[in-house]
Amino acid sequence: MSSERLASPATATHGQVRSGSRFRRIAWRYSRNRPAVVAMAFLTVLIIVAILAPLAAPYDPVVQDLPRRLEPPSKEFLLGTDAFGRDSFSRMIYGARVSLLVAFATVALIILIGTTVGILAAYYRLLDGPLMRIVDLLMAMPPLFLLIMLVALFGASTGHTVLFIALSYWRTTARYVRGQVLSLKHRDYVKAALASGASDLRIFVRHIIPNISDGLIVIATLSISFVILLETALSYLGLGAQPPTPSWGGMLADGRQYLQISWWLTVFPGLAIFLTVMAFNFVGDGLRDAFDSRSAKAV
Repeated sequence: MSSERLASPATATHGQVRSGSRFRRIAWRYSRNRPAVVAMAFLTVLIIVAILAPLAAPYDPVVQDLPRRLEPPSKEFLLGTDAFGRDSFSRMIYGARVSLLVAFATVALIILIGTTVGILAAYYRLLDGPLMRIVDLLMAMPPLFLLIMLVALFGASTGHTVLFIALSYWRTTARYVRGQVLSLKHRDYVKAALASGASDLRIFVRHIIPNISDGLIVIATLSISFVILLETALSYLGLGAQPPTPSWGGMLADGRQYLQISWWLTVFPGLAIFLTVMAFNFVGDGLRDAFDSRSAKAV
């Protein structure tokens, strides 16, 4: 009997994973983390529903119907109505769109600013000192204080929320990228690219960024949950998305005065925030383990 016939299905599967592309190996390791897979499925459904909010929401989220105010959950209104008679389920769906849009846009801007500053500081010695002193100055200032100060000076809106959170929290990413690039720029393949006459931009795109992308993806995923909580807190304080735009934090703020008589106004938005933040944390942990080949004990 040949060695191929003696190989078990499990061994064959492992062999296929070993010989597959890097993406397939990462996907296989990620699929072994069941909480991360469930969290990814939950977020996929949530994102689709948020994108298709006009089709998924049964009612207009801003239209008021005062005679139907503070109705409990029912077949007609799945999550009840708020103090203005607006359907809470529809507002939850549109609130997911606002929270996810702010989170994704903010994290993308944080990664862009932090990566740019980190690469420039690590690669060009003349820029390292000035850029890192700016980072040190911002690190000495409490980011939440800086964020509230910017909102107070320039006003509250969804766009300002994205910009001001990014300006307040990009410095940690810059420090991470700088540390990674300081190590990478002395690798042989970077020196070979320099010797062959490659431009700095080509080295950044072809050799630097691909080798720090794994860590940036994990940072971005874990940062999304933090930004959602931060946006919720700002909306709760009236410094985020402004009425009548529905947001989860705004729904919590609106429902707190009716907590004893209309519990659904705060419980359902709070549960949505909790599940979404936990899901992003699980996905981030799953990606971190998948990118780290040492965590895949069976591979």
